[in-house]
Amino acid sequence: MEQRKGLRLILFPMPLQGHLNPMLELANLLHHKGFSITIIHTQFNSLNPSTYPHFTFHSIPVALSQAEASTSDILAECLARLLSDNHEPVTCLISDLLFHFTQPVAESLKLPRILLRISAAFSFVAYAAFPLLLEKGYLPIQDSRLEEPVIELPPLKIKDLPVLKTMDPEKYYELVSGLKKETEASHGIIFNTFEDLEGSSLATIRQEFNIPIFPIGPFHKCFPAASSSSSSSSSLLSQDQSCIRWLNSQAPKSVIYVSFGSIAAISEAQFLEMAWGLANSNQPFLWVIRPGLVHGSEWLEPLPSGFLEALNGRAHIVKWAPQKEVLAHPAVGVFWNHNGWNSPLESICEGVPMICMPCLSDQMANARCVSDVWKVGLQLEHGIKRGEIERTVRKIMVEKEGEEIRERIFQLMEKANVCIKQGGSSYQSLEGLVKHILSLEK
Repeated sequence: MEQRKGLRLILFPMPLQGHLNPMLELANLLHHKGFSITIIHTQFNSLNPSTYPHFTFHSIPVALSQAEASTSDILAECLARLLSDNHEPVTCLISDLLFHFTQPVAESLKLPRILLRISAAFSFVAYAAFPLLLEKGYLPIQDSRLEEPVIELPPLKIKDLPVLKTMDPEKYYELVSGLKKETEASHGIIFNTFEDLEGSSLATIRQEFNIPIFPIGPFHKCFPAASSSSSSSSSLLSQDQSCIRWLNSQAPKSVIYVSFGSIAAISEAQFLEMAWGLANSNQPFLWVIRPGLVHGSEWLEPLPSGFLEALNGRAHIVKWAPQKEVLAHPAVGVFWNHNGWNSPLESICEGVPMICMPCLSDQMANARCVSDVWKVGLQLEHGIKRGEIERTVRKIMVEKEGEEIRERIFQLMEKANVCIKQGGSSYQSLEGLVKHILSLEK
């Protein structure tokens, strides 16, 4: 580890599983580069400081739903206290890009702010294009135009645009449209991606934003020992290791791993179609069904009586799994996921083809990249029907199309491994980030 004694970085992650993990992986990377790390965390999904003895933690009494003005005031007070500690001067604040209110707080304290974008560069390009999309009439989305292409953002269709269904869509558009101004006011953006995967989107961002861009991903591969421990200790649900023992008994590349992250939810009808589609595929499957995944159900109540018993050990269901360990297991042949960015990135890193079922926001754009740009997975485009699930599994697991997908994702996996090695694009970008942070020191 390099030593940069007295140089402290403050990191402020959004308290959701898919945001916490990459921020903590980044923290480990920067700590390994010699910086002292302070993590500000909220009462909502609060972290356990004892699992990260090499970091300093400051808790602020804020719930996720608390008003923005109140959060800004509390954050400002916390940062002011940290800045007053002359023994460890603070070099900069690294905050989740979605915490847009941190920009005026940082400016008021004359504290440089760098953003972490935890999703794909391509979806960031789509968000940044919202003013244009509104001007061109793509937004608000009309049901009659879902399949139309977005000419300015190929290969997106209108249905792929990263919108949220809210009670006040105009407010949402206004918020997203302010992204460019707030981003340009920062001192740079860190992306958990790499040049060989998203070079075109990164070039677009560099052209449109006059700030430094640092694609240093995949984070968890840059410093795997630290990130492995951080992902397990930052998990908001208890990871069930029984799935690894079950995978040990399965044939190579035979298992369908199914997981939809920590937020996505599905209807009971969708859940049952998935269950029968998996059962009828005749492939063994590991299914993560977290409590709350199915609307109106606690856990497995919607499954028909005797469903699991009839599969005779061909299925294993857990509430939460150690995902990186699962994807690295030789028995896993395909990953059916919701396309929250951590999932496709981790799948690419292990060379595991994907079945895409995006649920909300940027997941649709991520899925379109998986299926139509990198061509390392297939989308369930025509609804969640058991027959469609069977056909999609068969295409990936046993047909020629699956062989071609596997070959392409293996090539991307190799590029992901190369980019983090000395001289690789992410390695060089990380070195550039360190130099950039040092240049911010007063």
